[in-house]
Amino acid sequence: MSQSTEEKNKKFVLDAFETLFNKRDYAKALDMWASNYIQHSAHIHPGREGLFGLVEAAPASMKYENQLTLVNGDFVMLFGRFSGLGDGIPNWVVVDVVRLEDGRLAEHWDVVQDEATRAESKSGLPMFGDTFPG
Repeated sequence: MSQSTEEKNKKFVLDAFETLFNKRDYAKALDMWASNYIQHSAHIHPGREGLFGLVEAAPASMKYENQLTLVNGDFVMLFGRFSGLGDGIPNWVVVDVVRLEDGRLAEHWDVVQDEATRAESKSGLPMFGDTFPG
């Protein structure tokens, strides 16, 4: 049974995030991000080079975890967490929206929020997963 386009897009984007953010395999990631990649994030310099430079400068302890992925055609939205950003820096809970074109990540938008601790959470519920950050 073959995968639908949306299933393929979901798998591709999750693989791309794993490749770049967790494995830091820049050679493989070059084939996953378009050379004319458009970056809308306020935290990242323009283009593929800006994104790769951000990851290269991040601590080796940084990792990405995905909790939810939604797909609408060539648009994929990820709800995830970046942790291990450095001493005293809170985890980021992030919604990333990417657009695929010709089998590569072509465009990116995000919403970034510091992950609240138990003491900071007015709802008493964690922002990501079932537990609060340590």
